[in-house]
Amino acid sequence: MIQRKQTIYLLLAVLLTTALLFVPLADFINKEVGYVLNYKGIFQKASDVESQLLIFPAYPLLILIPLSIICSVITIFIYKKRILQIRLCAVNIALMFGITGSIYYLGYVSAKNLEAEVSYNLAMVFPLIGIILTILAMISIGKDEALVRSLNRIR
Repeated sequence: MIQRKQTIYLLLAVLLTTALLFVPLADFINKEVGYVLNYKGIFQKASDVESQLLIFPAYPLLILIPLSIICSVITIFIYKKRILQIRLCAVNIALMFGITGSIYYLGYVSAKNLEAEVSYNLAMVFPLIGIILTILAMISIGKDEALVRSLNRIR
């Protein structure tokens, strides 16, 4: 059934992960220019979006964020296979840890290369909140599976 509390947890995780596609993840401040990190890479700040210059592509984020979104959505809609749901939740947690690690790594390495100071934005906590929500969903799915198995033993 889709009307379960784990669906709400997973849906919130999807919304938070999708928000990573629309917000800047970190800012780099150099003496001369400023840079911004989003899911596509590191761009030199400009007055309009079209003239921003790509400095360093962020392929791990470009791959991991959509994979995490797809994994969460698939997990929501396979509600009849609870064991597979639990496994996909574990995969999604690993993907979100990968997103968080990639953001920190890109920020650290790019700050050294650009000789700039990195400042992480509020969106940095979105994957961490998504991990917590996915863990809560995994616990709820496990409780549902235990309930179904206990009812099968009674029959």
